Amino acid sequence: MFNATIDPMTDPQSPRPGSGWTVVVAVSSVVAVMAIVGTWFVLSQQRRQVPDDVPAPTEEYGRRLIAQTSWLIGPDNPDPERRFMNSRLNCGSCHLDTGMQPGMLSLTESFTKYPRFSGRDGKEADLKERIDGCMERSMNGRKLPRDGVEMNAMVAYIRSLNDRWVATSPALRVVLEPPALRTPARAASLENGEKVFESRCRVCHGGDGLGMLASQDPRRGYVFPPLWGDDSFNNGAGMGRVLTAARFIKARMPFGRPDLTDDEAFDVAAYINSKPRPQMSASRLEQDYPDRSTKPVDSPYGPYADPFPAEQHRFGPFAPIEAFYKKK
Repeated sequence: MFNATIDPMTDPQSPRPGSGWTVVVAVSSVVAVMAIVGTWFVLSQQRRQVPDDVPAPTEEYGRRLIAQTSWLIGPDNPDPERRFMNSRLNCGSCHLDTGMQPGMLSLTESFTKYPRFSGRDGKEADLKERIDGCMERSMNGRKLPRDGVEMNAMVAYIRSLNDRWVATSPALRVVLEPPALRTPARAASLENGEKVFESRCRVCHGGDGLGMLASQDPRRGYVFPPLWGDDSFNNGAGMGRVLTAARFIKARMPFGRPDLTDDEAFDVAAYINSKPRPQMSASRLEQDYPDRSTKPVDSPYGPYADPFPAEQHRFGPFAPIEAFYKKK
């Protein structure tokens, strides 16, 4: 997922003496360079010390909340009243470059997309409600005060991104992403997903998938976020759905050089989401999607409005489920 990448290497049929070591050195060098570049990029978003006093709800504070979420409102904040998260993720873990990058999970146009109907809520939801959805699920936390400093600062920042986007020449609105994911017509393979993780993801996220902390102070969060475990998103988050995760991985990962195939992105997303993570209460999840027919086909939790088993909703194949709803 959020990791450095190396080009595939094939050995010649008749290797020269010492050529194996040449390949190893070359591959190791590329991995090291990509990891260093990725680390520099993420840390550059966290560089400035943030005062402990509560700032005004400005665009700049909103930007810091995206980049330094763990520091500002995470579980290690000295003020218990400002601990809104149980994880140490940053919003920028998914909204790359503090949401300024066009493309997948960009925040550049989010301000104009709300209010809009939310199938999960069963009603029209505004931008503040959408932010709270992320807080409760992706950040495994609690809602922000609706008219509090943090909420208003985030909205101000997202509005400013939209203003800049509108003022940007269409020629500069370039989305640098590979072609969108085409869902494989099969169930995901956890075995193949583990192989992809080992070869493409562990260099940044660690062999245990628990990420790379920015420093010995856990309040500063992660350079590369955990993909599962206590500090990751919970099972009610959008990224907990295999297709959502696979689309993000295909578009954005490995970090800085996304080049996974559809099958690789699909399988590694399933592997990541097969791992333990924080759980929302069953009673809370049962409130999602009052109209069960609007629930995404890859929702990992029931109840469902179809006869397909939960395992198929988690890992596919998804085409039969989609066909079922198209007939209704």
